[in-house]
Amino acid sequence: SALCNFPFKLYSLNPQVFSLIFIGFLRFVFQVESMSVAASPAPPLGDHLCENGFECVEILPATNDAHGGVIVDLKDRMDPEVFASLLKSSLSNWKKQGKDGVWIKLPIELVNLVEIAVKEGFWYHHAEPSYVMLVNWISKTGCTIPPNASHRVRVGAIVLNDKKEVLVVKEKRGRFHGIGAWKLPTGVVDAGEEIFEAAIREVKEETGIDTEFVEVLGFRQEHNSFFEKSDISFLCMLHPLSFDIKKQELEIEAAQWMPFEEYAAQPFNQKHEPFKYINELCIAKMENVYTGFCPRLVSSFFSKDFSYIYLNTK
Repeated sequence: SALCNFPFKLYSLNPQVFSLIFIGFLRFVFQVESMSVAASPAPPLGDHLCENGFECVEILPATNDAHGGVIVDLKDRMDPEVFASLLKSSLSNWKKQGKDGVWIKLPIELVNLVEIAVKEGFWYHHAEPSYVMLVNWISKTGCTIPPNASHRVRVGAIVLNDKKEVLVVKEKRGRFHGIGAWKLPTGVVDAGEEIFEAAIREVKEETGIDTEFVEVLGFRQEHNSFFEKSDISFLCMLHPLSFDIKKQELEIEAAQWMPFEEYAAQPFNQKHEPFKYINELCIAKMENVYTGFCPRLVSSFFSKDFSYIYLNTK
């Protein structure tokens, strides 16, 4: 377009003169273009230009949760300075989007990034063997982030045979160790494990006895039990399918079949009220005047997996 507006009638000039003028014109154009390019600042590190011409800031990879927040799940190693820069830009971006909570899941290999996140307002929510979960509430509204799990679920198993003998153990460790009392097999329910499955598993692990689940007879809640958490314990009744005891060597000192009357008459059981109630429940069950709760498989609108509801079938 510049050539079209050239002020001379190029066709009327001598060819040699035309060549000199044209070369000089090209030098002028290239010099102007190079000055224009040199005047444009380079985009800062970590940013890039979007197709529409607006500057876009690079942020941490994240997915939206179901409650108006985002979840950052880092897997690969990252330089701390790069993480600090990306975290700042990400928080600014998420605030503009109106996000509420920000979750950062850091694998144990990236524990060096925890301090950087804490300085930006994050705090510990929970930890597992392979990762730590940090959270930050960036909304101006009141924080609605739920606390970490508050309860540990436990089971106690009453295994009665046809002779009205109960399966009991003595522990090598724990609160019952050294007090001389025989106790029911007990244990903690694993993540993803049903209550009835845990009761069957614990009996098998501690005594080698195979069982089938009968009912949940009752449950008890206890606070400040394990690192200031609460326990909820389910008392389960099971029917034995085998009878030869093979005790666990690591945790169990002894195991045996004991007449129920002898088990119930132990001074320890008579002294502590929760165990007196356990004895009364067993007697009521043996006399068929008490019905507990049985698991029933149910489906849910919110999950593709089946779960169990415990109810009194009568």
